[in-house]
Amino acid sequence: MKIWLDDLRPVPEGYEGVKSVNEAIALIEEAERDGIEIEVLDLDHDLGDYYCEGGDGIKLLDWLAERETFYPIEIHTSNPLGRANMERLIARYWE
Repeated sequence: MKIWLDDLRPVPEGYEGVKSVNEAIALIEEAERDGIEIEVLDLDHDLGDYYCEGGDGIKLLDWLAERETFYPIEIHTSNPLGRANMERLIARYWE
């Protein structure tokens, strides 16, 4: 399964789309329960109106790091500061 976290951009073919961190967590937990492999998480940083449902995309990285679940990550945000913060977190825990 490939998961696309974004509140505005269209979901690319072959991805499961979610708009909030809480929705992403629920989908990840469901996939894990069902034994579905998670190939990649492709993340936006700024989640607009969906911020109130778990925070910005970096909060998903925090959750994954806390539980030591290091799925492959791609970042597609256009927020340069958000991208830098997400990349710093990935460099610290994923690599």
